[in-house]
Amino acid sequence: MAKYKQIGDFALKSDRDLKKEQEETTHIYHKGARCETDSIGYETPKNRSPLELVLDASNGIIPLWDEDVTLRWRFQEQSLLPFQNPEAVKDYVREIMGEALIAWGTSVPVRFVEAVDPWDFEIVISSENSCNLAGCTLARAFFPDAGQHDLVLFPRMFEQVREEQIETMAHELGHIFGLRHFFAKVSETAFPSEIFGNHNKFSIMNYGEDSTLTEEDKSDLALLYSKVWSGELTEINGTPIELFQPFSHFRTPIGMAQIFERKNAAMVEKVRKKA
Repeated sequence: MAKYKQIGDFALKSDRDLKKEQEETTHIYHKGARCETDSIGYETPKNRSPLELVLDASNGIIPLWDEDVTLRWRFQEQSLLPFQNPEAVKDYVREIMGEALIAWGTSVPVRFVEAVDPWDFEIVISSENSCNLAGCTLARAFFPDAGQHDLVLFPRMFEQVREEQIETMAHELGHIFGLRHFFAKVSETAFPSEIFGNHNKFSIMNYGEDSTLTEEDKSDLALLYSKVWSGELTEINGTPIELFQPFSHFRTPIGMAQIFERKNAAMVEKVRKKA
């Protein structure tokens, strides 16, 4: 890859300096492996304990899934074209994903179903790695919202032992459930997050040797969603919680009916206020 000439404002940092900065802002949760879903961040400000479940609050809200949500997913067929036996690749990924969901157990807050259309996310099997000086990406996921997304799996993930592949998938599922990285709290304005629960440093959302799925991970996640769905918990540290239905929900008869009901209720309220 061609580089800029080392002149003026376009002079490049040395590989040593660049690697140091990338390592400080990249989530490395296996040696030489990184996660692109979130930045590494640092321990929480205001002396908050970092030993807690970290939730996404990037947009001024904590996005979580509504109750009784089913995420519809499919493979991105185009990403499978380079493979000689795409069906075997699909079967293997289904196994890894299934084992990761089993590992999370009853704490999983949503259902997953493989479906062609409508779909909420596609599993993309990349045929090329994504690497920088800090390491190579194993996977990339997304946080809860009503859009369509990709769960991208890179070749380097499949070079790990099977146990680490399952842990990587469990880690990415954690993001899909709404979890940030263990040290995601960078500042009050940059990539904000909030914390909930009380577990030790060993967490599937942590990094390095501390990245492992624990009973505390599962119990914290289950408690979080239980309190949110019951209405007992509506905000965390002043940050409001917003519940999302997935993209596919609004492409079904039930979802469209709910949209119509909300619009009708808003229209009635508008007329009432004018009266």
